[in-house]
Amino acid sequence: MSPSAVTIVECPRDAWQGLTEIIPTDTKVEYLKRLVSLGFSHIDAVSFVSPKHVPQMADSETVMQELGQVKLPSGEAPEIIGIVVNEQGLERALAAPGVTTIGYPYSISAYFRRANANMSKLESRNLVGQLQRRTKAAGRKLVVYISMAFGNPYDEPWGTEIVEDALVWLKDVGVRTVSLADTVGTASPEDVAHLYSTVKDCVAGLEIGVHLHSRPDGAAAKVLAAYEAGCRRFDGALTGLGGCPFAGDRLVGNIPTETVLTTLAARGVSTGIDAKSLAIACAITGELREKYAHQPEPAKPN
Repeated sequence: MSPSAVTIVECPRDAWQGLTEIIPTDTKVEYLKRLVSLGFSHIDAVSFVSPKHVPQMADSETVMQELGQVKLPSGEAPEIIGIVVNEQGLERALAAPGVTTIGYPYSISAYFRRANANMSKLESRNLVGQLQRRTKAAGRKLVVYISMAFGNPYDEPWGTEIVEDALVWLKDVGVRTVSLADTVGTASPEDVAHLYSTVKDCVAGLEIGVHLHSRPDGAAAKVLAAYEAGCRRFDGALTGLGGCPFAGDRLVGNIPTETVLTTLAARGVSTGIDAKSLAIACAITGELREKYAHQPEPAKPN
């Protein structure tokens, strides 16, 4: 029996949002269209947040208007994820054409939750309940990211039981897709394997993915650890751009999508992206990175 196929979520939104130089709207649109034409069928593309706090995403509505009814080579529509952090963002996302999935970062760290969304645990949970009801009524999907799922640097209580509690609650309110986020990129491959193996069976029927951050030399091992633990949904960003600005290490970024794909392909796993398409995607991302990020691509691990 061949290894199970996986879902690959490309995350240009996460890669771009921390850049200080604004990428022009038409450049974003053309880039996203190219990704779709290359077969990237799940894209975390935009966020509907305050332009004061994330100026790079101020044009999300315009991007989605211009993206139009873009189709994959198969003729199907891609999944386009739009991130929200409050009710106002939800209203904007639901009104935007082409946004098929609403994404919400649910933090199990009280400090991080307050710093990023200024919400209590109860307020955040009430919002998730509203997101679930509204997206279901609108025929959209919902994915919840559990921020700080692998621990945090704030000396707060953390344990697999806290992650399990969040997963059980999310399933109870109707959420069906969750991604465990290593927000600050400090989890080891052993940490990834242990957490995923421990929590995956506590919520049968829930799709649980991973959104990992890492230094380049540790990325492949984390991907493999998650896959062998049973994960079949992986977030990544081409060339590894982006990541949490609080990681305290400039080399900690998103797991490079090319690392995810090549690591899984070496195991015979079907990813839906062939080598030629990946090479083109890396090339156009490298051009974008050089022009707007002013950062070299991370060194490839030996």
